[in-house]
Amino acid sequence: MSEHADTAMNVIFGWDPVWVAGTLFVLTYAVIMTERVNRAIVALLGGMLMIMTGVLNQEAALRGEDFNTLGLLTGMMVIVAITRRSGVFQFVAIWSAKKVGAHPWGILLMLSVVTAVFSALLDNVTTVLLIVPVTLLITQELKVTPFPFLFTEILSSNIGGAATLIGDPPNIMIGSAVPFSFNDFLFNLAPIIPLILLMTLAVVWVIWGRKMHASDEARQNIMGFNERNSITDVRLLKQSLFVLTAVISGFIFAHQLHLEPATIALFGAALLLLLTNIKRSSESQAKDVHASFAEVEWITIFFFVGLFILVHGVEQVGLLERLADAVLDFTGGDLTKTALMILWISAIFSALVDNIPFVATMIPVIKSMAPVFGGAENLAPLWWSLALGACLGGNGSLIGASANLIVAGYAEQAGHPIRFVPFMLLAFPMMLMSIVIATIYIYFRFLV
Repeated sequence: MSEHADTAMNVIFGWDPVWVAGTLFVLTYAVIMTERVNRAIVALLGGMLMIMTGVLNQEAALRGEDFNTLGLLTGMMVIVAITRRSGVFQFVAIWSAKKVGAHPWGILLMLSVVTAVFSALLDNVTTVLLIVPVTLLITQELKVTPFPFLFTEILSSNIGGAATLIGDPPNIMIGSAVPFSFNDFLFNLAPIIPLILLMTLAVVWVIWGRKMHASDEARQNIMGFNERNSITDVRLLKQSLFVLTAVISGFIFAHQLHLEPATIALFGAALLLLLTNIKRSSESQAKDVHASFAEVEWITIFFFVGLFILVHGVEQVGLLERLADAVLDFTGGDLTKTALMILWISAIFSALVDNIPFVATMIPVIKSMAPVFGGAENLAPLWWSLALGACLGGNGSLIGASANLIVAGYAEQAGHPIRFVPFMLLAFPMMLMSIVIATIYIYFRFLV
């Protein structure tokens, strides 16, 4: 405990640092779960109280920040914010709807696949921000209820996001902590994603697909949309696609380039800002850069800032070591049992609380298991179990992932609120089905 001593001896009123850190951690999670106060406020307050009470000093708190995660998220958000202005995402959604003759089931299928693919290549939070408004427009024109479409897009976003390093915040955090490359995620997780998506869509077909109908007149309205009108700026489209291609290529070759994902994403953001502003006046540049930065999901970024401090606090006082010991005692130090236990616990907990704080807690827990399994290089099955469990588990409830809450917010604004219990009654069993598939995959791919 010598590394904890510097942080523990100055705790306020001489209180036990383990109790102070643990209490702050539990209270913060409890308040986040109530959703009565914005989660960024709660996480920042919890993190600052870790410092104010003396569990951590400011220097130790800064060491707890994962700047790779923060940089990667911020960079990708800026790139997507600028790219969105070209209209390319609306183009793809309308083009997809017309390709299936504007049949409701065909549209649901196409939008779900588009959502999964975009979630893998951009990230699931950004993807639903782009796809959901178009979905609401199309369902309004078709005069059909949007719930099955939005429900399936939520599931598709989390399933698709599980496939890559940048697809879902939990993967970004795991990739930064281990570290794993873009190719590592692509090679180890992406192969099972199409099957999970296919099985999920099969269940959706049984529940809703067979009953979906729209009038010929409503379908003709959709077929009358001109997707080319969605492209509002061809020059911006070319610049954005160039930078996106370069950034994704950078992720693929990051290991050979000796670059971290955050560096690649932030460089891409800076390059795209330069390309779109190079010929403008200084006043116009200031407005454009301000608008681009304003579209970053700062709530998510500052939620992470507070959360990293909070988790670092409980790690420093030794609480997470105890949790790791408890898991290993339960599994007897068996790698197969431990991996599958992490998969299922991750899925269940990620359905009940946001998967981001859960993964932030589990990362140091798994790291501390390295000596038991013969070194950090043998922990790979545990990391893939955590990634699949957290990303897929996010489908279990409306609060399971950030993307879910964004879709629910859009739906409520449009007068079609998604209720917590009806969503969970459908989504939770489908999430469990995906975890059963993931269990078989993890076992035969990594543990046999």
